Amino acid sequence: MVVVDSSGWIEFFTDGPKAGVFARYLKEPEKIVTPAIVIYEVYKKIKRERGESLAQLCAAQIEKTEVVPLSRDLAILAADLSLEYSLPMADSFVLATARMRGAQLVTRDADFRNIPGAHVL
Repeated sequence: MVVVDSSGWIEFFTDGPKAGVFARYLKEPEKIVTPAIVIYEVYKKIKRERGESLAQLCAAQIEKTEVVPLSRDLAILAADLSLEYSLPMADSFVLATARMRGAQLVTRDADFRNIPGAHVL
């Protein structure tokens, strides 16, 4: 299982320089776990920069993965991870989801450098 954070999805959807690398992780949606907050971040950024139609298409693509809703247990773990690694809220939910599901976290976000279980591309 893998968790691809918002930066990876955005890189893929906008055909950024590392889109091909992320495509390898995204080719099997049934093996991807996605925190609900990732849909929020991706939709917001794509809508702001590329328009609502593309944002809706991107959200629909992400929804083919296993979307993990926010829960009490996830929130508590995210808060603990945020304190431990000085992560912003959304990043802590992404990491908490990966940890709860035993998944590898794949990202472009430098905030995850030196965090066990995170693979920064």
